[in-house]
Amino acid sequence: MVSTTFTRESHLTVDLPEATGEHTLENPEKIDILINASGHYAINEVGLVDNNISTLMVALRRASRGETVIPLSITADAQTPHQAVVRAMDAAGQLGFVHLSITTRDPNTPE
Repeated sequence: MVSTTFTRESHLTVDLPEATGEHTLENPEKIDILINASGHYAINEVGLVDNNISTLMVALRRASRGETVIPLSITADAQTPHQAVVRAMDAAGQLGFVHLSITTRDPNTPE
């Protein structure tokens, strides 16, 4: 049995990387993994106590209630260490999520 504690973080500041392409419509039922510049995770705005993949997987299982067809979005700061993004993708893949997207911002849109 694995046990973990979640902490509530009000806001993680994230500066999105830029990309051009089609905008997608927001799906009301989805899971958001937010990764700030120092590599800390939040799932649907609830911060995790550490950056271990096991903690991330437990949080994803709870958020999805075991439904791996729910769209999963990874939003990472442009300065986030690459390993933090890979860890999030690895956790999602190990759990069987099939609808994964990476959030970016359009460089032609003012902030």
